[in-house]
Amino acid sequence: MKRIYFIATAIVTLAWQNLKCQPVADSLRLSLQQVVAMARESSIASKQAATLKENKYWQWRTYKSNYKPQLLLTGNLPGYSKTYEEITQPNGSIIFQPVRNDNSALNLSLEQNITATGGTVFATTSLQRFSDFDRDKILYNGVPYALGYSQPLFMFNALKWNNKIEPLKYNESKQEFIESMEQISIRASGYFFDLLLAQVNLQISETNLANTENILRIANEKFDLGKISKNEILQLQLELLKSKKSVATAKRDMEIATLNIRAYTGIKSDEKIILELPEGSINMQVSADKVLTEAYANRSDAIAFTRKVMEAKRDVAKARGDNSLNATLTARLGFSNSASTVPKVYQQPQDQQLLQLSFDIPILDWGRSRSRLKTAEANQQFVQYAVEQDQQNFKQEIITQVTLFSMMQDQLTLTAQADSIASEKYQIAKERYVLGHLSITDLSIAFSEKDQAKRDYVTALRDLWGAYYELRYLSLYDFENDRKIAYK
Repeated sequence: MKRIYFIATAIVTLAWQNLKCQPVADSLRLSLQQVVAMARESSIASKQAATLKENKYWQWRTYKSNYKPQLLLTGNLPGYSKTYEEITQPNGSIIFQPVRNDNSALNLSLEQNITATGGTVFATTSLQRFSDFDRDKILYNGVPYALGYSQPLFMFNALKWNNKIEPLKYNESKQEFIESMEQISIRASGYFFDLLLAQVNLQISETNLANTENILRIANEKFDLGKISKNEILQLQLELLKSKKSVATAKRDMEIATLNIRAYTGIKSDEKIILELPEGSINMQVSADKVLTEAYANRSDAIAFTRKVMEAKRDVAKARGDNSLNATLTARLGFSNSASTVPKVYQQPQDQQLLQLSFDIPILDWGRSRSRLKTAEANQQFVQYAVEQDQQNFKQEIITQVTLFSMMQDQLTLTAQADSIASEKYQIAKERYVLGHLSITDLSIAFSEKDQAKRDYVTALRDLWGAYYELRYLSLYDFENDRKIAYK
């Protein structure tokens, strides 16, 4: 009986090893790093991140254009009108006269905003043509050129505040893109280990099925010799049914995991995916201080802390500016003229001067302006507290993750040892059962422990690499190559 057992075991073992070593036709072998790289390159999530990055870039370009000179052409061409207009007579009476004319105008202006003051410097030239069709008369009026400056007084300077906030927003968006790519890495690694665990479960289930069939065959021979009871045969038959069910379940789970990883990474081929077991160690040294330093230097959240406080201060400044005297001083110097022809408009034009102060003073608003200011000030204080809390959470999350990464490395070592011990224990249990020195219950326990130890090892691998990619995301730093993470 002992000789039969060893021959059967050798046959099953050799067959399984041969199956593992044979190349699978139309198969695609992938490592964890390859799956992550494919997700960064081809996934829908990566394309969405790239599109959002481009959107933020053009928003930045729009902001920058506000500080460039603006060349504007405005006008009415044509300005035809046919109607009745109210005409006041010398005696004060009113009559309505038919009017039919064309009042066309063009104005070309060059404007430049001044960030420090919020004012605008401008240069302009214009030409107006008035045609009276009823009297068959044409007049021209024009401004050959004029220079001016418009300055808001005691008002909120949006240009100045935007110049402080918009660069922060743009830098934040660039770091958000890198974070999005690292989040893709985290999710891709999750799909990788989903499929890897499904493949390991299928391998375990198929191996267990082969071993159970072999043990049941030997047990039937022992039963025929009267060495074991019918109850043990029934127990093994039950184990065989469980093994077959486990194989079917593992195949289903592997199919689902395969579809998920194909959909996320953008794999178009129909090749069978075979995943390689990742390394059980990562060559990198991390410390909480190093991760915190890089996180504050690289993360979008660190930039957002400053931006949120700045935006709250801006809102207070706007509320304060809207509550006080609002005035605008406009000065303009140039030349103007009117004539019956266009060339005469530009011959000996007359001086044109303009000095104007327009203002708006709230006198009685029943406390509305004060309420707006107090609301903005309260919101500023709230934002300050919220940012302080976010900073504490930011720091605590990083410290926790660094600790978890170190623990995962130690846990993986222990799990690998447990897997090795459980496998050896199962082999011994099989031998002892065949020799009649172990009950079927103890064999089942060893059977379950072996399977669970293998699954625990893959889970420990998942936790380690998940912690690794989480650290990359939290710091935007590549600790293996000692450099900041960047994407094109």
